[in-house]
Amino acid sequence: MLQVERWPNPTDPVLVYAFRGWIDAGIAGGGTVDALIDQMDGAERFGTIDLTDLLDLQQVRPTVHLVDGGMRAIEWPEVELWSGRLGRDLVVVRGPEPSIRWPTFAAMIVEIANRVRAADAVALGGMPALTTHRRPVHVLATSATRSLAQELGAVRDDYAGATGLNTVVQHALGVAGVRSAALWAQVPQYVAGSPSPPAVRALLARLAELYRITPDLGAIDRRAAAYRERVEEGLVERPDVRSIVDQLDHQLDDAAVAMDVEPLPAELPSGEELADEIEQFLRTQEDKG
Repeated sequence: MLQVERWPNPTDPVLVYAFRGWIDAGIAGGGTVDALIDQMDGAERFGTIDLTDLLDLQQVRPTVHLVDGGMRAIEWPEVELWSGRLGRDLVVVRGPEPSIRWPTFAAMIVEIANRVRAADAVALGGMPALTTHRRPVHVLATSATRSLAQELGAVRDDYAGATGLNTVVQHALGVAGVRSAALWAQVPQYVAGSPSPPAVRALLARLAELYRITPDLGAIDRRAAAYRERVEEGLVERPDVRSIVDQLDHQLDDAAVAMDVEPLPAELPSGEELADEIEQFLRTQEDKG
């Protein structure tokens, strides 16, 4: 399944990975690895992982396109392996989350880390959070070791329950001796299903701080500003929805200054009441663009 045309020979690389699936609110992880590949000097796709036997193809379907002569060609889902440089050497892994045989898949990522001699690895993703699009996007971290957690700061260590492939791979890398962490952008629940440039921007900035990566944030800053404007336009068209977001903002302000933070009132939405309205507006705006 692991097919490599030519192994790169990076110097002190960091392995960065994100998988489409559960969970990547705001497509934060996927958008960030895409941005890294777009900006890397000497970006080269050096290999793939064939997912044909690892996916439920009714959930993640192959695609068809026309080639010369009008013939149809089928493209099967795969994970891509990229190398390049962005302030330091990077190896980037992106693609769909496989449906089965996660330990086998995680072992392949460990093999990749060993072959490129990556001492550090970081997963990227997004989590739905009780916040609003008007606020800075916070980035929380998880790590394979307590010592690394202390270095990262803003660590989330209170979650127990169902998990995704990022965490499985993170654990496998940690067991193999790779300094393994994950960065999670906190995305407002009501826009978690739409691409979030502010979340991508937050992850890029945190990568720059922690891993000496040098992304150009100018373009993503402009996209993030335009995104916030589009969301506000959608709220103007739906004052009832806007009032709920305003109320959430006020509650978060009150909680920030309170000596004893109380839970938000039960009448605030869990996210579903806002998602359909605002995400539908964002999709309409993207279609127009």
